[in-house]
Amino acid sequence: MNIRLVMNKMQFASLAAVALLALYGFTARMENDAAPVHGIAQVGTNIGDKAPELAFMNADSTKVLKLSELKGKYVLIDFWASWCRPCRMENPNVVSAYAKYNAAKFKEGKGFDVFSVSLDRSRDAWKQAIAQDGLKWKYHVSDLKFWQSQAAQLYGVNSIPMSFLIDPNGIIIAKNLRGLALHQELDKHIKAL
Repeated sequence: MNIRLVMNKMQFASLAAVALLALYGFTARMENDAAPVHGIAQVGTNIGDKAPELAFMNADSTKVLKLSELKGKYVLIDFWASWCRPCRMENPNVVSAYAKYNAAKFKEGKGFDVFSVSLDRSRDAWKQAIAQDGLKWKYHVSDLKFWQSQAAQLYGVNSIPMSFLIDPNGIIIAKNLRGLALHQELDKHIKAL
């Protein structure tokens, strides 16, 4: 057998092996780039994801309120509307949770707040519902675009009421809590006496 032929076959095999390893390394790195970095959650709407930022005008259309302003607290992101009967029926429970947990001592975080996102079209109807239902928290926002609401689209909301509970770091820890379930979830995070 010709030594030159053997050398060419070995060089070809070596080059093929290097090319395969390089290709494998490139695809593995691409997969890892899509995964969250250790300790940093990806932004999304699944439990364990970092909640996407929300920044919309308040009910008086005088100021932009941001979800990130509530960092350090447990926050219920509550999607609702004045025209939504199930939402209005759930509002007394949200009011009760706010009264009970707003100043509570949590294992982590500085209390509890509500970030209400309205899918209303009418500012007057929205403001009237806030007053009628006693929604005393500061964070009421809307772009008044009904089902085309940018917030609803960002969070994948296609029915209301819908809610997301986030921890003091902005990580979604529960979704769609209603009635006693909201209180039970918040109780898990209360500091033991």
